[in-house]
Amino acid sequence: IDCDSIRTGIVCTCFNKSLPSRISIGLLTSLSFPPSLSQWEEVSIMDEKNTPIRTYQVCNVMEPNQNNWIRTDWIPRGGAQRIYIEIKFTLRDCNSLPGVMGTCKETFNLYYYESNNDKERYIRENQFTKIDTIAADESFTQVDIGDRIMKLNTEVRDVGILTRKGFYLAFQDVGACIALVSVRIFYKKCPLTVRNLAQFPDTTTGADTSSLVEVRGSCVDNSEEREVPKMYCGADGEWYISHCRSCKIGYYRALATDDSCSKCPLHSYSIREGSTSCACDKGFFRSETDPSSMPCTQPPSAPQHLISNVNETSVNLEWTAPASSGGRQDLAYNVICKRCSSDGQRCQPCGNGIHFSPQQLGLRTTRVSINDLQSHTNYTFEIWAVNGVSKQSPGPEQVVSVMVTTNQAAPSSVTTIQAKDITRHAVSLAWQQPERPNGVILEYEVKYYEKDQNERSYRIMKTSSRNAEIKGLSPLTSYVFHVRARTAAGYGDFSAPFEFMTNSVPSPIIGDGANSTVLLVSVIGTSLYLSTGVRIYVDPFTYEDPNQAVREFAKEIDASCIKIEKVIGIGEFGEVCSGRLKMPGKREICVAIKTLKAGYTDKQRRDFLSEASIMGQFDHPNIIRLEGVVTKCKPVMIITEYMENGSLDAFLRKNDGRFTVIQLVGILRGIASGMKYLSDMSYVHRDLAARNILVNSNLVCKVSDFGMSRVLEEDPDAAYTTRGGKIPIRWTAPEAITYRKFTSASDVWSYGIVMWEVMSYGERPYWDMSNQDVIKAIEEGYRLPPPMDCPVSLHQLMLDCWQKERAERPKFSQIVNMLDKLIRNPNSLKRTGGEIARPNTTLLEPSSPEFTSTLGSVADWLQAINMERYRDNFTAAGYTTPEAVVHMTQE
Repeated sequence: IDCDSIRTGIVCTCFNKSLPSRISIGLLTSLSFPPSLSQWEEVSIMDEKNTPIRTYQVCNVMEPNQNNWIRTDWIPRGGAQRIYIEIKFTLRDCNSLPGVMGTCKETFNLYYYESNNDKERYIRENQFTKIDTIAADESFTQVDIGDRIMKLNTEVRDVGILTRKGFYLAFQDVGACIALVSVRIFYKKCPLTVRNLAQFPDTTTGADTSSLVEVRGSCVDNSEEREVPKMYCGADGEWYISHCRSCKIGYYRALATDDSCSKCPLHSYSIREGSTSCACDKGFFRSETDPSSMPCTQPPSAPQHLISNVNETSVNLEWTAPASSGGRQDLAYNVICKRCSSDGQRCQPCGNGIHFSPQQLGLRTTRVSINDLQSHTNYTFEIWAVNGVSKQSPGPEQVVSVMVTTNQAAPSSVTTIQAKDITRHAVSLAWQQPERPNGVILEYEVKYYEKDQNERSYRIMKTSSRNAEIKGLSPLTSYVFHVRARTAAGYGDFSAPFEFMTNSVPSPIIGDGANSTVLLVSVIGTSLYLSTGVRIYVDPFTYEDPNQAVREFAKEIDASCIKIEKVIGIGEFGEVCSGRLKMPGKREICVAIKTLKAGYTDKQRRDFLSEASIMGQFDHPNIIRLEGVVTKCKPVMIITEYMENGSLDAFLRKNDGRFTVIQLVGILRGIASGMKYLSDMSYVHRDLAARNILVNSNLVCKVSDFGMSRVLEEDPDAAYTTRGGKIPIRWTAPEAITYRKFTSASDVWSYGIVMWEVMSYGERPYWDMSNQDVIKAIEEGYRLPPPMDCPVSLHQLMLDCWQKERAERPKFSQIVNMLDKLIRNPNSLKRTGGEIARPNTTLLEPSSPEFTSTLGSVADWLQAINMERYRDNFTAAGYTTPEAVVHMTQE
C-alpha cells in the first residue's frame, strides 16, 4: 500500500518481506446502529514503560444487547489482492467485574467493506462482511491495573480476494470491556532479487494463500538471454524456481489444469501431501454427481408433525420439513403405503390401484392425497425424507409414519337409467342400483334442469326407491337429468347427463308396448355435492320407552369384553375411564368408558343413555364413534373410541406455535365437515367449543358431547345450566342467549369461536371479561380481533359466522367449501393483518370494556393478566391510569 496516499489518522502499515514497520492507532470514525448510540471513546493511557499511547476504549458491560461500532476511513488497496490485519488490544476479565453475569462478553468482531468511493459518509451495518470473532489469549483484572501490567494481545487475520479500489475496516463491540491499542494493515510481496544473472522485480503475492505468481526476469548488464528467465512468487513472500509443489495436508488439486491447490471443502479432509481429492468426514457423503469442490453433506433428518385426515376411502397427509436438510438443496419425499392386518401387526405393500396426488416418489411438497383405498382397512403410511446422499448413508432411513383406518366409502355413481314414459308435463324415470353401493342405500337424489339453463337453475327431487316421476315440466322442452345415491357415508357422484324433450301430446317414448324403454349408459362423469335438507336424526326423548331408543341406535356389548385400565376423569354421572375392548373375532382396541355411578335414579339413567342414543345415529370420520353400551349389568357403561390427545383446547395450548397455518386450517376443515354432517341430519349441537372437540393419535379432530339438554336461567350473567354442567356464555349465539333459539345457525356462531380458539392455540375467548360484559359487548357490535398471525381470510370467515342476523351466517356446507378453497390455494393464507372487510364491525381489544370499573389500578390489571413484569414499561410510557390504558392504540 502506498503510505503517502493515506490521510493523517488512518490506521495503516506498509512493509515488504525485509522492511516491517508499524503506525500506532490514530483517529477512527465512531459509528453505531443507530449512529447516535456508539460507546467508543478515544483515551490516552500510559503503557508499562510510562509511555503515553492513544487507544479507543469501550466498557459498557452493565446492559445487554450492545452493538457499538468504530471504523477506519477509506484505505486504498493498491496492487494487493490479500491484506493482513494485525490487532493489538487489551480486554478485561468478566469474572473480575461484579454484577455483570450474562451481559459481559470477552470477544469483539472484525468486519470489512470494499468500496471504490473514498468518501462514503455512512455505511449500513448489513453492508459490512464479517472477517472473524476476535478473542483474547489473556485478559486483565483490577490487580493487573494496579501493577501496571497491560497483558497486550496480538491477533492477525487476512482477507482476500479484494477487487475494488479500497476498503474500510470496522470493529463491533457486543458487550466487552476492551481497548484497541494498535492496528497494522499490510500485504506481502516477494522482494527484488537477482538469481543466475537475472533480475526479478518486487512482486505482490497472489490472492490465494496457496497461489504462485509467475514473474519474468530480465538479464543484468553484460549478460545475454539464452532462455526466458522465470521465477514464481509464493503466497508467503518467498521466491521459487519451480512452481510445481505438492499440495499441503488439508488441501487438494483435482485437475492438472487447476491454477493452485484448494482447501478441502467443509466436512472433508486430506491426510497426505499431493492429494487430488478430499475424503468426507465420518457421517458425511458426496453423491456421484457432486464435484470434488462441493462440501460433504448428510442425509436429512426425519419429517416432522405428520398429520392425517381420513375422508372415507381417501387420506390426506401433511407434514413439516425435517429439522435438518443435511446441508443440501435437493430434499425430496417418498410415500410408502402398507396395508395391515386387523391387529396392525402384519403389513404388506399396498400394490397397484392406489393413486397418489401429486405423486408418490420424489415429492417436493409437504402434502399428498391418497385415493382409491379399500374401505374399513388399516393402512400404514411412511414419509421418507431423502436427498442426493441418502443412498450412500449406511444409517437407518429417516422416516415418520402414521396408521389410519379408512371409513365406509360413498356409493359409486348410477350408470344405467331408463325413461319409462314421457308426456307433455311429466317424465317417469327408473335406474339400477350403483355397481358398488358400499352400504345400505338410504335415498336417491334426482337433479334436473332445462338444457338451455346449463345448470344455472336446477331443481332437486329425492326418493327412497329406484324410480321417480318428475312433474310440472314445460312441453316441447329439452331437459337434462342426473341421479346419485346416498348411504350413511354420504352422497356418491352424479350420473352422466340424460337428455330428453317433453312431448306436445301424451305418448310413449319408443316402441309399441307399455314395457318399451330407452336404455342409456353413462359415458361422462360429473360430481356436485349438495345438502340433503332431509331430517334424519331422531330425538331419543320422543320415545315413550327410553330403552327402545337405546336398543334401536346402540349396540349392546357384553361386559366380559371390556377391560377397564385406569380412571382418566370424573363426569357428572360417574367416572370416565380408559380401557380395552375385545369383541369376538375382532382385534382388541383402546376405548373410552363412561360409567353410571351407583345409586342413580331412573331419570339419571335415561339422561346418561340418551347420549348413546344420539351418538349411535352418527357415522362420520369427524364425529366421535360409539362402540356400544352395557345396560344389562352394573355399572351401566357407554363405550366410545379412545382419543389419545384429549380435548382440542388443551392440545393446542400444549403445542403452542408448532403447527403451520395450513395444518390449522386442516383441523378447522375436519371440525366443519363433522358439523356439516350433523347439520344435514338436522341435529343442533348447542355446545360446540374446542373443549368438546377430541383429538386422536393421528391428530384427527372429532366432535363430541351429545348428551345434554339445556335450560336457560333467569340470571343474565349466568351460563346455561344443563344436566351436564354449565356452558359458558362466550360460545353461545346472541339469539340463543336472549330467546333460547338454538339452530344450526347458532352452531355456526359457536364454530366461529372455535376457529378463534384454534388460531390462538387455545386462548380463552374474550379473555377475562365477565359473562355480562361479553353479552353487552356483543350487543354493541363488538367482535373478537384476529389472533396473532391469523390470515385475513380466516378472520373474515369468523366475522361471517358472528353476524348478528342468523340468516346472514354461512351454512356449514359453505364453510367446508371455503376452507377447501383455502387449502387448495395456500397463497390466500399468507396475508395477515390489514383492513377488515366488514366496515361496521368493531373489534375488541384483549381487555374488558368495564376495565376502569373492575380494576382499581394499572398494576392490578397487569397482575390479573399475568403481565406484572411490564409495569415499569407502562409507567415509563405514561400509562399510569386505567383510562389511559383503555385508549392505547397499536402504534
